[in-house]
Amino acid sequence: RAQSATRVLAEIQMAPDRAIPHSLMQVAHAVAVIPNVIKAGLIFGGRFGEGLVSIKKPDGTWSDPAYIRLTGASFGFQAGVSSTDVILVFTNEDGVKRLIHGEFTIGADASAAAGPVGRYANASTNGHLDAAIYSYSRSRGLFAGVALDGARIGIDNAADQRVYGT
Repeated sequence: RAQSATRVLAEIQMAPDRAIPHSLMQVAHAVAVIPNVIKAGLIFGGRFGEGLVSIKKPDGTWSDPAYIRLTGASFGFQAGVSSTDVILVFTNEDGVKRLIHGEFTIGADASAAAGPVGRYANASTNGHLDAAIYSYSRSRGLFAGVALDGARIGIDNAADQRVYGT
């Protein structure tokens, strides 16, 4: 899981026209990377993914990653299965605290918006970071903002314990 998450973030950031803007990463309080989120549905649908989150410390360095899970359900006209890499950039402490202290729902507990991309997005994000979370996805090589309202994110305590032993 750690290698996949690292690879996804590195690949996205290597393409200047598709990268998460530097200005957004500078103000980020945390970044979550969830590779291979599976979404499946036939009238009723669901999504599931496992990934990592790292929190920016007061000195500007990043914490060791914590393991997380993303789940969600949906209803409506839908059919099929897809796999998508998801990156979430948390822009305030409230969203990070909610994640650390338990599971929360995107859109209900923290506002989310499709994140800006590319080298020219820096100017549009300076001073206008209104959402608590900016979401990105990559499916079949295409990278863009993604709507995740209703998805739940929580710490995967069992995975953390297996890796860190506490």
